[in-house]
Amino acid sequence: MEEMEEELKCPVCGSFYREPIILPCSHNLCQACARNILVQTPDSESPQSRRASGSAVSDYDYLDLDKMSLYSEADSGYGSYGGFASAPTTPCQKSPNGVRVFPPAAPPPPAALAPPPPPPRNACLTCPQCHRSLVLDERGLRGFPRNRLLEGVIDRYQQGRAAALRCQLCEKAPKEAAVMCEQCDVFYCEPCRLRCHPPRGPLAKHRLVPPAQGRVGRRLSPRKISTCTDHELENHSMYCVQCKSPVCYQCLEEGKHSSHEVKALGAMWKLHKSQLSQALNGLSDRAKEAKEFLVQLRNMVQQIQENSVEFEACLVAQCDALIDALNRRKAQLLSRVNKEHEHKLKVVRDQISHCTVKLRQTTGLMEYCLEVIKENDPSGFLQISDALIRRVHLTEDQWGKGTLTPRMTTDFDLNLDNGPLLQSIHQLDFVQMKVSSPVPAPPILQLEECCTHNNSATLSWKQPPLSTVQVEGYILELDDGNGGQFREVYVGKETMCTVDGLHFNSTYSARVKAFNKTGVSPYSKTLVLQTSEVDIKKMVAVAWFSFDPASAHADIIFSNDNLTVTCNSYDDRVVLGKTGFSKGLHYWELSIDRYDNHPDPAFGVARIDVLKDAMLGKDDKAWAMYVDNNRSWFMHNNSHTNRTEGGITKGATVGVLLDLTRRTLTFSINEDQQGPVAFENLEGLFFPAVSLNRNVQVTLHTGLPVPEFYASRSAMQ
Repeated sequence: MEEMEEELKCPVCGSFYREPIILPCSHNLCQACARNILVQTPDSESPQSRRASGSAVSDYDYLDLDKMSLYSEADSGYGSYGGFASAPTTPCQKSPNGVRVFPPAAPPPPAALAPPPPPPRNACLTCPQCHRSLVLDERGLRGFPRNRLLEGVIDRYQQGRAAALRCQLCEKAPKEAAVMCEQCDVFYCEPCRLRCHPPRGPLAKHRLVPPAQGRVGRRLSPRKISTCTDHELENHSMYCVQCKSPVCYQCLEEGKHSSHEVKALGAMWKLHKSQLSQALNGLSDRAKEAKEFLVQLRNMVQQIQENSVEFEACLVAQCDALIDALNRRKAQLLSRVNKEHEHKLKVVRDQISHCTVKLRQTTGLMEYCLEVIKENDPSGFLQISDALIRRVHLTEDQWGKGTLTPRMTTDFDLNLDNGPLLQSIHQLDFVQMKVSSPVPAPPILQLEECCTHNNSATLSWKQPPLSTVQVEGYILELDDGNGGQFREVYVGKETMCTVDGLHFNSTYSARVKAFNKTGVSPYSKTLVLQTSEVDIKKMVAVAWFSFDPASAHADIIFSNDNLTVTCNSYDDRVVLGKTGFSKGLHYWELSIDRYDNHPDPAFGVARIDVLKDAMLGKDDKAWAMYVDNNRSWFMHNNSHTNRTEGGITKGATVGVLLDLTRRTLTFSINEDQQGPVAFENLEGLFFPAVSLNRNVQVTLHTGLPVPEFYASRSAMQ
């Protein structure tokens, strides 16, 4: 059978014959290949006259093909050989099968140099095997019979090859396949089927068919299934989370993905579709806002034009009341107004043009994403979904950076001063309508009302008694308690503020300043505040804080005033608390609101620059305890220690106790200490931290007393 294969292949294309036709020399050609090697001969003599005279064709070129032969699809399979005459041999090339074939027709000469229309032409075909040339009659290729017997032999031969299909999972010498799974699209021998495709569980619903039937089904299947680039015979069946790409089973067994975390291809397909849909919803809202903003800008153009006309009319009325010298000055003032008018229009029109282009790009991106969402191939979708999601988020962020704020007002803040005397007319000029007020005076801190309580500080201030400058608000700043840089802790109109969550036994410096439309006042005098010392016996509440959306991973979902968090990803994501600790004793708890499929959330403390896309404790910037439903481990710098029995469920409470006086970190579950002291010799600034995935939701509880197990131990010491 293998030796017979070359006899079944076309000498032109080198593939199995497709719709073969029989030439007068008894050789065969694919019908499409015959069209490709046709050349034209001059039609100075009809085929009948050539047969009568016996004259040979002396000259022809390679221009237009025989139109009837080129476009005819009605080959009946039978025809007459009459009307064919020999023609001389033409220049040729080598086909994939090693025989000579005619080159394609040469392009026509440029229109400027084209000769007069040539006489009618006939087509000539040269057999690529015996090189006998034949001139076609008016029937073209329809005059050659179709070799249906050869077509049948080729079909039988290809079916015979399917019977020798091999198993795709055998590691060394593949055995002959026994079945094919239509769902997995994999050929199995009997041992591999029993080992890799047992008839139980989810695989019990798969349909197994004979290999020959499976090969035919593959060929007839209208759906294009993506195959692995490293293993061409394998289809993508899983998704590598680390590499973010579809993989096949063979990649998981022996390829570079063997040690990577993988997910079901269908599940990741649905997840990424959902993420893209959610991102599109946000972008759609931005597009609606942009459309409304464009309407606003167009209205501004009309308002500017109307205001300009009104302002010009007012200016003309004022100038007409003046003497001739004022009329000469009037032209100059009108020129100033027109320049202002043009400047405003230019700014607004430029913004309209910019927003129109950006909206067109956004709309195009939305339409493209909607078409991608309709894609039925999970592998193809997942190959571009990450890039599309990032692009949608980036486009949405671009709309939110002041893009939807007008860059120009519609008012003309100018006023004509017509009060000076006639001798002052030449100095007449515009003055601003709105006179700027001075900046406020520095506020005064009211020392009798400023105080501290535990780790909270209350500050009060007022404006100087004789100040008449309008104040729009105040800015209160505190340092970090260690003499570091000041940071804003309050901005608003109130003159009293209480700041919670400070470090115990720390000295803070505070200052305040006022502001209005003109600018910001100088700072007030600096006030030094001392927070309370920690008293274990009094069970002092040490800190109040919430989670920080600004530093959290983008996949973290916040609720309940940033006290409750979960995640929209199957991977672990990190979220930090808003407050960092460098001194004192601090204790907080996290209640488990949801716990599905036994994940491993991690709780502890971290530096501000900890990795946000990995489990807490994977790097050297975090100290954590990760726990499942049965046991827990301590982890720092990817080192796991102190396995302890006892896990968490829905409703459980995890406690974190950071004692920076003793420089230790201790954990508890349901108010009982979990394992020994987890970490010692801690120094520096630490932030409360949690890592979780979409199967976990936790709520933060702060301002709690120190647990009894630690208070009693500290009292004994």
